[in-house]
Amino acid sequence: MNRKRHRLVPEAFGQKRRREGGDVEADPLRGESGSARAAVAELLRLFPRVLFEDALPPIALRSQVYSLVPDRTVADRQLVRGVRATDRRRFRALRALTRFSPSLTRSTSYSAIQQALGLSGPGVQSIAEHLTLTPFFSLSSLWRQKALQEQGEIRIIQLGFDSDAQGIIFTEDYRTRVLKACDGRPYAGAVQKFLASVLPACSDLSFQQDQMIQTFGFRDPEITQLVNAGVLTVRDAGSWWLAVPGAGRFIKCFVKGRQAVLGMVRKAKYRELLLSELLGRRAPAAARLGLAYHVHDLIGAQLVDCVSTTSGTLLRLPET
Repeated sequence: MNRKRHRLVPEAFGQKRRREGGDVEADPLRGESGSARAAVAELLRLFPRVLFEDALPPIALRSQVYSLVPDRTVADRQLVRGVRATDRRRFRALRALTRFSPSLTRSTSYSAIQQALGLSGPGVQSIAEHLTLTPFFSLSSLWRQKALQEQGEIRIIQLGFDSDAQGIIFTEDYRTRVLKACDGRPYAGAVQKFLASVLPACSDLSFQQDQMIQTFGFRDPEITQLVNAGVLTVRDAGSWWLAVPGAGRFIKCFVKGRQAVLGMVRKAKYRELLLSELLGRRAPAAARLGLAYHVHDLIGAQLVDCVSTTSGTLLRLPET
């Protein structure tokens, strides 16, 4: 039985493997390279396409990414913000640093940076933190880095059941599923116009009425058609969120599944459960998206605390 349960633990969580010469410990909750893109791709592979007859694009939650890339600042920078020259003093220091010694790496000490630049105080720490972003620091490559959202590789949508709940979808998957859902419908023309003109030009989560009419040339009836198609959903008067047609089915499954898996931890002794044990259990009927999918959510949304133990990662409900 134990052997069977061990095989059920998904590869996404990097289970421990026994090799010749001893045990190799792997962090089951952290991506191999700290890459938000790799984390999103891994989470989207967990999405059960068959459950929705492949009518929905695979969706990952932004909170789930934090379970694989624990540094939220790094994750957000790679997902939505990118690296920008918002601090002139830091930019000048970084530029001077690469001119002085392009060979400096992430292992460079604060004192070495201070000596190279003649700086002291918080500025030195900020520069050293930037050095940890890449194995070998390169100002030109770092400063050109854009977030996945800015590159147009992903779309972020507001899911609606919580103000912080945001879904992540690869843009090409979004385009394909939306076209399929609207094929042959009266609003197909408005949807095609939206995908051709708005989607490549604007990576925002929401759109304003003036923007839609003046910038992209939509008329009020066309905007109404986009809402009817499920491509837009009303945010407030004159403003709309980007949406996915049919996403209500996913949201319903997700909310029920989250509560069901959270209940498994709540009912455990001392309100705590080993991650490996939880993943080895039979999923509740309500957890139709899969245990691994929901566990990533519980961890990333900080609905459970992760505690390292000699037996593995322990999931524990926070003290109330």
